[in-house]
Amino acid sequence: METILVLIHTDAHGTASTAALESISAAKELVKNLGQGSFQVGLIGENISHAVEQVSSCGAEKIFTVTGPDFGASRYITDCAAITAMVKESKPSLVMAPASSRWNRALPGAAFRCQGKVDTHVTGIACKEGSVSVSRWYYRQRMEAVLERTQRPWFLLIEAGCYQSWTGTPASVVPETVAVSALNIRTQIIGVQSPRQDQQTIRPEAAVLLVAGAGWTKKQADGVSHLKEAESIILGFIGQAGASLGSSKSLVDLSGEGQAVLPFLTHLNQIGQTGSTPRHQKGLATCCHGEEPHSVGWRFISERRAVNLDANCGWARGKADVLYVADAFKVMAKVNELL
Repeated sequence: METILVLIHTDAHGTASTAALESISAAKELVKNLGQGSFQVGLIGENISHAVEQVSSCGAEKIFTVTGPDFGASRYITDCAAITAMVKESKPSLVMAPASSRWNRALPGAAFRCQGKVDTHVTGIACKEGSVSVSRWYYRQRMEAVLERTQRPWFLLIEAGCYQSWTGTPASVVPETVAVSALNIRTQIIGVQSPRQDQQTIRPEAAVLLVAGAGWTKKQADGVSHLKEAESIILGFIGQAGASLGSSKSLVDLSGEGQAVLPFLTHLNQIGQTGSTPRHQKGLATCCHGEEPHSVGWRFISERRAVNLDANCGWARGKADVLYVADAFKVMAKVNELL
């Protein structure tokens, strides 16, 4: 019989992320498919009061907490110690957690301390005749593998967007506090520097993804490029729609070739075969051709649309639900006007 622990870290406001609530959905689905067993929830953070309310009615057998000022920020030594203490207290056979940057860094070390195994980039969990298997992608999301392990505890980092986010009505619950042994902390958090919300272009939880291709920097119908106009249109849409911004490899590579570039784009925005594989509900590709490297990055986008002057581009060959054969400058300017 499998026993499951869902690990969640909270943000500065004591809230569990959407990806964390997706992990709860994954655990509930697995328990249902197994037909037996149970799951527990572990909350780690400086302030966990709101997160306790969020998960209070999820059906967890127990809710464990590790809280305090030392556990507010992402730091390997404190996160690893908290996870280890919680696993030793709850004694799960499966540990499921959202694949956030914080857990991606700390969970493998905790798995080693608990004499377990860890698998990352998990996109699906299934069971057959009581045996649990997971699906994950290799080679830049181009090959899918199904893995099984006999060693326990088995730690699973689940990619965001693969399950529906769990929601429920707050209920009365009394969590159990887990004590963490004395920590030899050598790293002090003195502050956090981050861009303002209106400067942030990568938003994993946004409903819409806008992908900009190299066509935005090319010469237009009047024979000259319009970088300032392109910047204004793209950032205008990102700001007004609350969308996330992606880029083709050819566009972010232009800076290394000495060509004109859009200064707000970096390789962190890159999606596709050599970039990230986002999981937004809707995607709009502009000025990119939709060939295989791009479409690989779109495999988990639910609704795909594209704007391109070439009616024979890759998006037109079955990769987009809707293709607008039009000038992206004019289309996106009109969209911004409507917004």
